Amino acid sequence: MMPPLRQSLRKYFIMGSQNCDQDPVQILESAANSGITAFQFREKGEGSLTGDAKLELGKRLREVCRQHNIPFIVNDDVDLACLLHADGIHVGQDDSSVEEIRKHFPDKIIGLSLSNADEVAKSPISIIDYIGAGPVFATNSKADAKATVGVEWMTALRKQFPDLPIVGIGGITTDNANSVIKAGADGVSVISAITKAKNTKEAVRAL
Repeated sequence: MMPPLRQSLRKYFIMGSQNCDQDPVQILESAANSGITAFQFREKGEGSLTGDAKLELGKRLREVCRQHNIPFIVNDDVDLACLLHADGIHVGQDDSSVEEIRKHFPDKIIGLSLSNADEVAKSPISIIDYIGAGPVFATNSKADAKATVGVEWMTALRKQFPDLPIVGIGGITTDNANSVIKAGADGVSVISAITKAKNTKEAVRAL
């Protein structure tokens, strides 16, 4: 049985093959052994896999998560999430409709990225399971990243939604992760802090 979602979001690793200089399955294995608490398969952007190659990688990554009892979440792809028997799906404001996703995933985790008050006002917060708040800091991992919001955004969301799990997204490193937690987040999500780490175990511990 997986731990409560708030606890699972504490060290949330996001990755696709385009983020990796090494075998992504080995990177996820190492991260899982080092203590990550959730994983998001985000095979998206320049150099990412498509079709059968994407599905096959997803199956291998999904199996790693199953072996380590870590939630496996797919980024903005309902069909892939179904094929991989994902535990949930995460979307941004310009991705698939949350209402439509909830129809496909009545009992699974749904995460939604929120960057400002306007997005909060127009989003169906009552049917999501957690907020991805950010980008907190500048990031090179997403070519289309929005303007940074700082840790103040975490504090504002925590005040508005005291009971909803919140995870910081964007530009989070081993050096600044603690400031995100102190500002009110339940956890931090990272890409390069782990994929580019010289020592995965030390990186995950520092988060």
